[in-house]
Amino acid sequence: MRTIFRLIGGSLSLSVVLASGPAAAGPLDAPGAAKALACSACHGLGGQSPSNTMPVIAGIAPWYFKKAIEDYAAGRRPSPEMEPYAKYVLEAGVDDLASYFASQPRQPTAVRVDAGAVERGRVASQQCVVCHVESGKGDPAKGIPDLRGQPPGYLANQMLLFKADRRSPGDATLKALKELMKSIPDDQIADLAAYYSSLR
Repeated sequence: MRTIFRLIGGSLSLSVVLASGPAAAGPLDAPGAAKALACSACHGLGGQSPSNTMPVIAGIAPWYFKKAIEDYAAGRRPSPEMEPYAKYVLEAGVDDLASYFASQPRQPTAVRVDAGAVERGRVASQQCVVCHVESGKGDPAKGIPDLRGQPPGYLANQMLLFKADRRSPGDATLKALKELMKSIPDDQIADLAAYYSSLR
């Protein structure tokens, strides 16, 4: 009798499992997700960086992701931290990872910025709109990235690297940008970073 009950109970359990259908897709089921785990230590799961110094790469344009990876891997954009990871991405399949991060819902940084700095940055940003446009979304046709919602610490650091010609040194296409950065005081760079970080 106990055996019969065990068999009936087992059949009911199997029926419940089968009736529930396939499991819902999770964040690691998307194509490229397993490869992207190597990036999550710094950029957060799915590219949603919780840090003030690491960029949000969820929702990143594939063309920009691929250019950044290629530049890091070749040493054109010097970074002892990123170079080995960039080489891994090229080996693992840069197109897969570019597609994966582009497909991830992008949430603006959770890092808070000072309202006064944002307003000062808004005024100072008039010198930036020629390339990054009023909204800060950039211009893919000209290779200009979207700055909106990035962590302010990351944005400020990149501007300082441009100013010191330590980001993409010797790149003739960035000469005008670097000359502009040299003319901007460091405290105004912090304000610009706060402003662009605040845009949605």
